[in-house]
Amino acid sequence: MTSLLSEARRGFEAVFGRSPDGLWSAPGRVNLIGEHTDYNEGFVLPFAINRRTVAALARRDDGIVHVSSSSKRGVGEYMLGRASGTTVHGWAAYPLGVVWGLGQLGADLAALPGFDVHFVSDVPLGSGLSSSAALECALAVALNDVWRLGFERTRLVQAAHLAENDFVGAPTGILDQSASLLARDGAALFLDCREGSSSPVDLRLDASGLSVLVIDTKVKHEHVCGGYAARRASCEKAARALGVRALRDVTAAQLLATRDCLDDETYHRARHVVTEDERVIETVEALRAAGPAAIGDLLSASHRSMRDDFEISTPELDLAVSISTDCGAIGARMTGGGFGGSAIALAPVGVIPHLRTMVDQGFSLHEYARPEMFAVRPSRGARRDE
Repeated sequence: MTSLLSEARRGFEAVFGRSPDGLWSAPGRVNLIGEHTDYNEGFVLPFAINRRTVAALARRDDGIVHVSSSSKRGVGEYMLGRASGTTVHGWAAYPLGVVWGLGQLGADLAALPGFDVHFVSDVPLGSGLSSSAALECALAVALNDVWRLGFERTRLVQAAHLAENDFVGAPTGILDQSASLLARDGAALFLDCREGSSSPVDLRLDASGLSVLVIDTKVKHEHVCGGYAARRASCEKAARALGVRALRDVTAAQLLATRDCLDDETYHRARHVVTEDERVIETVEALRAAGPAAIGDLLSASHRSMRDDFEISTPELDLAVSISTDCGAIGARMTGGGFGGSAIALAPVGVIPHLRTMVDQGFSLHEYARPEMFAVRPSRGARRDE
């Protein structure tokens, strides 16, 4: 983390010719279980990871915003409060969306100073680990401090979520931003996406001799693309047909009893969401009662549901999950919105080296791109670092 902070400071100074007022960071996240349940007003169980995005930021004396990133060329220049989702394109839509979101929630953008910001990150892009939310939330906490807005963390979640949904146009739920802003060290975040309430669930990985290995398949995904939006539309169609506000309000038994009300595809999409909500609750209960060694079967069942009912997996993700369980992982599943990205394997620490070797060999045998693999720890949410 120290090197990432130093890189951010040096990068800011190189781009803008002055020192930043401060450094703020926010983590990426792994979703332990609960995929595509957030926008269905259900339950999720993510945890923040020890990979972060740093925002080096300094106020300006005018109403101009400059945005820069170590992973992109050039500097974007915008007038504070004048950017919209139709005028800003590319990666700059994420930070400008946060500014817009804060304005929607009460920040008086006309009375606030502009700023220069430079981002650096070690959250892999397009990997399903929510690099976009890490950027949004790092900037949200920075502006909350610099502009002295006094917004609670839950309000910053709303601002970042507005940025992604209404400014960028990615129809996601609140899972990613909640994990990035609200998580704590050593724990997952049990989040009720209808009520907006959350509580920590201790993972106790070290005490159990377990580790979470991320397997980034290098198959890139974009939430703005049609597959994600199509799945959300199917869920909304199912809720309308069943006469409920959201699929959160349907049990598996009720869904089966109304099978004839839905076409085959819509039924399977709904079945994933309904059973995934149940798996999240079972996972929380198992973690609190018996610890992480008790949740392996639930993780693997979640992956089968995403593969077969929701159809958001890929051959690379399926292979990563299959090899992981064959090599001693107690459970494995894809994580994130799907159509690429990463899988996670919950495995005893001692089998991780062999598991990594076998995944590498398996991907090579199938002539897939070489995956990137790294263990992650549950870490704290967004913060000021300097």
